[in-house]
Amino acid sequence: MLYWLTQHLVEVYGPFRVFQYLTLRAILGVLTALLIAFLVGPSMIRHLSRYHLGQPIRDDGPESHFSKAGTPTMGGLLILVAIVTATLLWSDLGNRFVWVVLIITLAYGVIGFVDDYKKLVLRNHRGISARQKLFWQLTVALGVAWFLYGNAQVPEETLYIVPFFKEIVLNFGWGYIPITCLVIVGTSNAVNLTDGLDGLAILPTVLVGGALGVFAYVSGNTNFASYLAVPYIPGVGELVVFCGALVGAGLGFLWFNAYPAQVFMGDIGALALGGALGILAVLVRQEIVLMIMGGVFVMETVSVILQVASFKLTGKRIFRMAPLHHHFELKGWPEPRVIVRFWIITVILVLIGLATLKLR
Repeated sequence: MLYWLTQHLVEVYGPFRVFQYLTLRAILGVLTALLIAFLVGPSMIRHLSRYHLGQPIRDDGPESHFSKAGTPTMGGLLILVAIVTATLLWSDLGNRFVWVVLIITLAYGVIGFVDDYKKLVLRNHRGISARQKLFWQLTVALGVAWFLYGNAQVPEETLYIVPFFKEIVLNFGWGYIPITCLVIVGTSNAVNLTDGLDGLAILPTVLVGGALGVFAYVSGNTNFASYLAVPYIPGVGELVVFCGALVGAGLGFLWFNAYPAQVFMGDIGALALGGALGILAVLVRQEIVLMIMGGVFVMETVSVILQVASFKLTGKRIFRMAPLHHHFELKGWPEPRVIVRFWIITVILVLIGLATLKLR
């Protein structure tokens, strides 16, 4: 909205042209989302507490978690408000990629909201069944994937590149659609599984989201894309503003979610943020790099899969508890140690992911 306004103000006062620069609008997106989170956060936490929307705690979990019972959840609503507002203010709303990312983020946020609402308000501890949740996630992802494939304006929008090898480019044709669905749904659920400790999921999300913003800027700039041998996708650079908003909203939420947490994001936040990371990776053609940078999310998901498979096949568990962060807690690691070490791992993996820009 403000981007559109500054376009018209340029005719009146030339210096307004500075707001046309993508990097400035990305920075403003970060600051706007951060400010919104700081301003709205305290009142939102009070309202969540007033309506007794507190986090239920599993009886079979680590004993250190029992004291967290009743901590306000559904704080992901704060993240969504900050991201959407900042994106609408500073993005070019005529850009189709911006709307695709917003649709995925909000649609997955709605799925998470319904799940949280059933658990916290209707007191249905199961929330949405796993089958129903997966159905709606796949339905939304399928619609978006179909739209992207059918409206691709350049071949690079549907090609797959392999990190570290600039000559390897894969074209799966219609296979783009199921792969895109897998990336979006898989990432959404992976972030949701990781969201089990104070601040554990949000900082890796911020780091990965910021890195994907770098890829978006490079892929949307013909000079940088040519120099670094990455696909040039016209218009995808506009996603830098959304990535900036995600970073700002995430840091603002971390202010309240850091150990000991005043609020949890709930499914409304985790599913939405995971879906956002998934669609961002798809749009900038970095699905494989997402798996590298989001290695913590991958490890958490794989730990659950292995735990369930092992128990069903052999009756034995591989980990003391899944997801993986609970395993380390039950081994005696204090919660802050688990959180910070997972953060450190994410920083390393994000740097490796960014290195693929040059190491080709």
